[in-house]
Amino acid sequence: MTGGPATPLAQALAQRVLPLDGGLSNQLEEQGCELSDALWSARLLADDPGQIEAAHAAYARAGARVLITSSYQASFEGFARRGLGPRSARELFARSVALARAAGGSGVWVAGSVGPYGAVLADGSEYRGRYGKSVRELAGFHRPRIAALAAAGPDVLALETVPDTAEAEALLRAAADCGLPVWLSYTVAGARTRAGQPLQEAFALARGNEQVIAVGVNCCRSEEVLPAVRIASRAAGGKPVVVYPNSGEGWDAERHAWTGRPTFTASHAAEAAEWVRAGAP
Repeated sequence: MTGGPATPLAQALAQRVLPLDGGLSNQLEEQGCELSDALWSARLLADDPGQIEAAHAAYARAGARVLITSSYQASFEGFARRGLGPRSARELFARSVALARAAGGSGVWVAGSVGPYGAVLADGSEYRGRYGKSVRELAGFHRPRIAALAAAGPDVLALETVPDTAEAEALLRAAADCGLPVWLSYTVAGARTRAGQPLQEAFALARGNEQVIAVGVNCCRSEEVLPAVRIASRAAGGKPVVVYPNSGEGWDAERHAWTGRPTFTASHAAEAAEWVRAGAP
């Protein structure tokens, strides 16, 4: 399998703006895929991997230079509920990386997606946090997922849609020995995490941690991005900032579907340029 660019992602982020892909689920739905499932796009890793590769390829053709894998809601527990044992689950984690790598080729970096514990519950609790579990318990849940993804060789792990600082701490602890750089991205409500902690405190967890090559926000409203970017850049000690908000639609956790209409479109390019000036590379 061909690897990504020769330049490490951390170095590239320090040098220029890198476009991420769009929402994988959005492109899969455009392709006619049904995603109302607890595993979300991860279901297709077993059932129709060609659709995932096609979605990645569409974003690469559109100019994305970082592709995020379809492993956001993947877990050993979730795959077990489908009758898949640990060996098969590891193969599917690896497949998520291989599909993105095949679609993007040597000019694209691959980010292994590690979604929060709440995403695996598939009940919308990733937008609330505070699951009633300790940092140690959360780290124990995430560690095998991270190990399986890291073994497949992505360029970075995307610890994303993190709703609170306890889970951020758990994810960083679980990823500490994986041998890969990570980025840490929160889902936010104004100037706080979804669980209510100040973003200054949340992003400060990455300060001085050399494994964390970028911090940022995702799965939030576009109007929440600029204040968060300004806080992130300062609190994390000047690390690059990643930004990938929602298009403006809302997520219905019961129906496993997006609702409403996009409000953030290509006409908002000036807004994105302001994010870059504030610290998002």
